[in-house]
Amino acid sequence: MATMNSNPAKTERQISLPFSQAFKIALRNITIRLGRAMITGAGTMLGIAFLMSVFTSAAIQQAKGIEIQVEQQQKNTWLVVMSLMVSVVGITNAMLMSVTERYKEIGTIKCLGALDNFIIKLFLIESALLGFFGSLIGSVLGMGFMLLTGVGVLGTINWPGLLLQMLMCIAIGTTLSVVAAIPPAMQAAKMQPADAMRTEI
Repeated sequence: MATMNSNPAKTERQISLPFSQAFKIALRNITIRLGRAMITGAGTMLGIAFLMSVFTSAAIQQAKGIEIQVEQQQKNTWLVVMSLMVSVVGITNAMLMSVTERYKEIGTIKCLGALDNFIIKLFLIESALLGFFGSLIGSVLGMGFMLLTGVGVLGTINWPGLLLQMLMCIAIGTTLSVVAAIPPAMQAAKMQPADAMRTEI
C-alpha cells in the first residue's frame, strides 16, 4: 500500500526572490507609504544632523585656532549618543507600526510562498534606504547650518577630514536604521499567514 509523502519541505512551494527584486519591492513600499517613510527617515535625519553639526563646529573651532575643552567634548559626546539612541527608538517604533499596518500584505506574500528571510530582507532594505537618505540630508543640513557661523574661516577648514566625517555620519545613520529595524522585521517574519489574513486593522 502506497503511503503519502508527509514531508512539508517536498510539498510546500516557497520562493526566495533575488536581491534586485526585493530592492524594487522595498522601494515601491516606500513610495506608496511616503508620509510614514518621511517620518521614519526624519528620526535618523535629526540625529545625524546634530552629530554632523558637532563635527563641523569642532572643525571651525580648529580652523580658528580655538582649543576645545575636554569637558565640552564629553558633553557633546553624551548629547550625540542620547540623540542617536532616541533616533533608534523612534525608527523601531515606526517600523513596528508599519508591520501592524501591513499584516494582510505580509500574510498574502507568505501565502504565495515567500520565505521568512525574504520578509526580513524587505524590511531591512526599506530601513537601509530610509536611513541612507535621512543621514545624507541630515549631514548636509547639519554641516551647512554650522558653516554659516564660520564663513570667515572656510578657506582654512580641513575639508577632506570634514567630508570623511560626513561619510562616517551617513554610515552610522544607515547602520543604526538597519539595526533598529531588526526587531520589527523578525516579528513580521514570524507571523503566521492564516493569522495575518484574519487580522482586522
